[in-house]
Amino acid sequence: MAITFVSSRAKTTKDILQSLLKKAHSFRPFSSFCDKDPPSPDLVNELSRILSDYRSPHHDIQSVLHPFSSKMSTNLVEQVLKRCKNLSFSAHRFFLWARELPGFQHSKDSHHILVDILGSSKQFPLTWDFLVEMRDTRKFEISSEIFWIVFRAYSRANLPAEAIRAFNKMLDFGITPTVNDLDQLIYLLCKKKHVRHAQEFFDKVKDDFTPTAKSYSILIRGWGEIGELGNASKLFDELLGRGSEIDLLAYNSILESLCKGGKVDEAYKLFSELRSKGFVPDAFSYSIFIHAFVEVNDMHSAFRVLDRMKRYNLVPNVYTYNCIIKKLCKNNNVEEAYLLLDEMVERGVMPDVWSYNAILAFHCDHNEVNRALKLISRMDDYGCQLDRHTYNMVLKMLIRVGRLDRVQKVWESMDQRGFYPPVSTYAVMVHGLCKKKHNLQEACKYFEMMVDEGLPPYTETCNLLRNKLIGLGIAEQTEILADKMEKSTSCSIQELSSIMRGTKVPRKVDDKMRCRGEYSDESDDWRRTDVSN
Repeated sequence: MAITFVSSRAKTTKDILQSLLKKAHSFRPFSSFCDKDPPSPDLVNELSRILSDYRSPHHDIQSVLHPFSSKMSTNLVEQVLKRCKNLSFSAHRFFLWARELPGFQHSKDSHHILVDILGSSKQFPLTWDFLVEMRDTRKFEISSEIFWIVFRAYSRANLPAEAIRAFNKMLDFGITPTVNDLDQLIYLLCKKKHVRHAQEFFDKVKDDFTPTAKSYSILIRGWGEIGELGNASKLFDELLGRGSEIDLLAYNSILESLCKGGKVDEAYKLFSELRSKGFVPDAFSYSIFIHAFVEVNDMHSAFRVLDRMKRYNLVPNVYTYNCIIKKLCKNNNVEEAYLLLDEMVERGVMPDVWSYNAILAFHCDHNEVNRALKLISRMDDYGCQLDRHTYNMVLKMLIRVGRLDRVQKVWESMDQRGFYPPVSTYAVMVHGLCKKKHNLQEACKYFEMMVDEGLPPYTETCNLLRNKLIGLGIAEQTEILADKMEKSTSCSIQELSSIMRGTKVPRKVDDKMRCRGEYSDESDDWRRTDVSN
């Protein structure tokens, strides 16, 4: 299908739709209040270890934290809370302890971090208790932004009705909801595909809030994301019928819905009419078609749209570039992917970790050790921080090809980069080394490191290591590991020691630990991409 794209000289508004996400994250803890002196990484690490070790309700965490009283600062508290985002009970107790220190006052970010931690770990009763306490004591002014965190937590937990109930509770906390709060709610619901709940609530309250074109755009895009083109079109027609001022964002939303519904020709017809309606397509308008072509593996058309954008000085965002790079690597066109990486830098779009990881996955799948390590060096040169996916892919490949010397160097580099390996990364090491001859002791070493760090291993990891040790006739090592696990201050690790001993297995231990917030959302990542081969 041949499509000719028209010229565009208007200023780019490609990221308008993402403004909601930026607003929703503006309250988040990821831009800390800075003290004059940033906290020592060693101090953050030491406090985080305490929170991990003293996670049980019967632990006297206050006494252990007391020697650090004089070192507390708002920045330090924020960094520790960020580091311990999966230790909801410990983080909460740490927050309360710090609050009682003479002269200490938590920052706004610290309050937001804690609500995010409690909500993310589904500790909703504790979350509401905390909010009620803030309201009643008036030690901290509750804003709409805190409720946006709650909306997001309920949406992620697949509890859309509770997210809506939280919206209705805003008045109880002295906050009169605005159309902006309504937009945040329906945006977060739609993001997690709870579009029907969002639409039903929107229909119920829209006469009270006078929704804007942005409100409709969120829902139109939401319907398009779940393949309900009919509902998206119906809503767009309703927007037109209301006589409201329509912006380019609304048209981009229906264009995207049409393309996702397989109506690319119809989308292009509407695209061609934008100028006559007084709108000039922006970078996002064009990127919609790039994504549509990439989806059906029509890379020729995707690059034709990209070339047209260059001609009119429109620059795709990193998400659009990543979409193309990922497909190129999947098609074994990794050299073209590198050219696109260079183009991004030239055009002022800095590649992110997903840009590099897409190419890195290709090198790791093909056991291209040198190219993979060279790409990691490039990430360092451009200041792109490696994430768990980066490390897990590389470590798995290096173990698979027997380059244990490189494994050690990569592992040691984590500390230099300020990366703290999660459970999934330890699982990659233990599972990978268990599969290699003569490396079982190395697997035990990393297992012990994980226990020392207070990270509860997966039940699969415990079972695999135990079976390997018994199979090689060194069952006594399982007793040594079990003894070490029983001495851990982590209740979860203590429970897992019974698996290592081969006694009665605790039922659904992993599920219990997830409920406690001891595994993050990355828990299953190692199964999908890291130790499957």
